[in-house]
Amino acid sequence: MLGFCPLASGSKGNALYFGSPEAKILIDSGISLKELGDRLGKIGVEPGELDAVLVTHEHIDHIRGLSVLCKKWNIPVFANLETAKSILAACTHPPKFKIFSTGDTFTFKDILIHPFSIPHDAIDPVAFTLQLDSLKVGICADLGFASSVVMHHLQNCDYLYLEANHQPSMVHASSRPMVYKQRVLGRQGHLSNEASGEILNTVHSDRLKHVYLAHLSSECNSPETALRVIGEALEKKGKSLPLSIAPQHEIGLPITLF
Repeated sequence: MLGFCPLASGSKGNALYFGSPEAKILIDSGISLKELGDRLGKIGVEPGELDAVLVTHEHIDHIRGLSVLCKKWNIPVFANLETAKSILAACTHPPKFKIFSTGDTFTFKDILIHPFSIPHDAIDPVAFTLQLDSLKVGICADLGFASSVVMHHLQNCDYLYLEANHQPSMVHASSRPMVYKQRVLGRQGHLSNEASGEILNTVHSDRLKHVYLAHLSSECNSPETALRVIGEALEKKGKSLPLSIAPQHEIGLPITLF
């Protein structure tokens, strides 16, 4: 597939696919090899065809399937140094790492990749923009707030994968422990629906064609709530955007880009 498709999004595992004319890339590998194969198969891709894996950070829901994937296919893994060190400590089969520096753009085949720092409780977490000629895709989840760096890099995207993790009132009303609530609501936690709406109002442009709402909490959010709250935030500013949910247990909407 030449395009972009969320394969899994949420606390039980994360993975996204991006395919260009020259490269097939996986962003995070937080689901089992079987699940990955099943979901890639729905868009006509085999795991063995993958050319690289980009890793955002070392939390288990982003690397759970990485060791087995790399053991079977020996796919190169792009990560920054501190994240790679953490992965090595958790993986039974060491990946073949390609180390990048957070904040420095690099090229892989025909894709220009920019990893930028995000505020999250991991060792050196990043989000990515992927560019091919005039096309720009932003991938930004697992962050507590949108820093100026985040806002800068999410400008002028054609497609955007953006976290909408929770509704604060649902977090407060949940049965989760207080330490969980403080983490999720904190500045190194996760984006609320309202925060996502604010970001989208700021980066909105005629160029932005579609937004995936990502990493929804199963207990403290719902697809209906996220779409309603963010849609209303846009509407208040006289704006609108095509929105869809990046789900946990099935692939999201595949978008052909080329």
